[in-house]
Amino acid sequence: MAGNVTSLFRGTAAHSPSMAALTREGDGAGPVDFCIPCNPYFPTPAMFDELAGRLREIITYYPSSADTITSELCSLLQLPPQCVAMGNGSTELITWIDHLLVRESLAIPVPTFGRWTDQPMETGKRVDMFPLQESTGFALDLAAYAKFIRQRGTKVAVICNPNNPDGGFLPRQSVIQFMDAMADLDLIVIDESFLEFADAESEPSVVEDAVMRPNVIVLRSLGKNFGLHGIRFGYMVANPSLAGRVRSMLPKWNLNSFAETVVFMLKNHGKEYMESLHMVRRDRLDMARQLSALPGLTIYPSQGNFLFVRLPVGAEGTVVRDRLLTEHRILVRECGNKVGSSSRFLRLVVRPQTDVRRLVAGLEQVLFGSRKETAVPELSTGTGYGSGTAMVDRLVGSTNGGGMQGLAAQANAWPGQPAQMPQPVAAAAPQPVAAAAPQPSLPSAPQPRPAAASPYPAQQPAPVYPAAQQPAAAPAYPTPQPSSWPAAAQSPGVMPAQMPPAAMQAPPQPPGLRPAAAAQTGMPGMAGAPSMGAQGGLTAAQVRGRTQPEPPPPQPSNSGWGAVGALLYNQAG
Repeated sequence: MAGNVTSLFRGTAAHSPSMAALTREGDGAGPVDFCIPCNPYFPTPAMFDELAGRLREIITYYPSSADTITSELCSLLQLPPQCVAMGNGSTELITWIDHLLVRESLAIPVPTFGRWTDQPMETGKRVDMFPLQESTGFALDLAAYAKFIRQRGTKVAVICNPNNPDGGFLPRQSVIQFMDAMADLDLIVIDESFLEFADAESEPSVVEDAVMRPNVIVLRSLGKNFGLHGIRFGYMVANPSLAGRVRSMLPKWNLNSFAETVVFMLKNHGKEYMESLHMVRRDRLDMARQLSALPGLTIYPSQGNFLFVRLPVGAEGTVVRDRLLTEHRILVRECGNKVGSSSRFLRLVVRPQTDVRRLVAGLEQVLFGSRKETAVPELSTGTGYGSGTAMVDRLVGSTNGGGMQGLAAQANAWPGQPAQMPQPVAAAAPQPVAAAAPQPSLPSAPQPRPAAASPYPAQQPAPVYPAAQQPAAAPAYPTPQPSSWPAAAQSPGVMPAQMPPAAMQAPPQPPGLRPAAAAQTGMPGMAGAPSMGAQGGLTAAQVRGRTQPEPPPPQPSNSGWGAVGALLYNQAG
């Protein structure tokens, strides 16, 4: 299999190869999966047995219409069916949102889920990419994002909450303020595909707020939450006009019989589903603690069912990924082909403790061999992957995997401070091409409502580390102004030149040291997400983005899903 690993990954463009492809290349058994972000505890073994017993019936007959399946789901969500459209995976819904509702431009923070950057480009739209900064733990500053949208004159804004791949989380009230401030845009999409795994707030979703607004869509996933990526089902929630417009374009039988069977099983398995979410949240904290014991590894706070990890200086993500797969049968997501990321980053899905111990042992062997102080000496020369979109490939190629020159000669000097640390190789920023005249300014946006006080105090770094510097007061959400970007920057698909190359990393730290915590973001009520250190130990607040004690697991009623209803988008802890 070792000889085919590189070709397998290159052949999948911006994504990883399927488990089926990896199984075919192996000995009939797939690797331990730290790549595909789905729930490892649901469905239960009893539910799988029930599905297996009904297999012949499920695959023999047509499913019910999408309206019937949607109505059953809405009875659990306690939402009116006219506000919901179910798709054959969230990707189908993203595709139709782009075709029907995105006119000329879309803004999205990067790095993020690749379809939000690639899909609009494939249909000729301009994608304005707002770079998330590693220095602030990839936290999204909503005030700065709003200013960026106004400067660019963007028509559609997207927020992923939590974001993929870093797991960054935004409080519900902050998202509502953003939606109100951007009320004049054509469309706002809040992608909550991973929100079921968050526990920083008891009710983090904006689903109920979206149905009351004319230009907001909330996107939700079912495959990730239920551990059933292969079924391909998800849904969107919006006001009846928006939801109906998308629903009218979907085929009558766009949902398959497996999706129907699972949706109709859910009403009897609410208790097991809630327990599975609690176990994932527990494992996220344990996994972060185990990974933090590896020198030079940085773990960023996450509210998803995955952790965003920066490898030690000099470690090449593609080398680590390939060796973990071929030598240890472990599959991880290397993020060098995500716009705004580089090959120094992995996204690792939260899994049970037994699997995590195997991952940690594999990483220790691949990164350090017999010496824990020395990182992998290979330097990046770029992945050469293709996303299927020329502009995305150019952006990735200009920033990906610059590496550190002279690292191999310096490695043996650790753990003491070397006389002179190697300097990062800066990749040239992509040059925009000439374009037409700038976009006209938008009409004035409504003033945002006063910011509500956050129920969660700002995170504080551990006492042994330097305190973060507080930034200046965040600017109010900007009203539309004539674009300050030059005409050349208005070209479709061009990312602003200010985006820092991924190779421009902070000076490397000796093993065991953690950089100072990042400053807070400019959004009222939000604390910044400091990157976590290599050996300093982790707290629940650092990993989960919360500062209050973790609540006990919810106690469902005898009816399974409980009297509250809507457990798929309002989680109690």
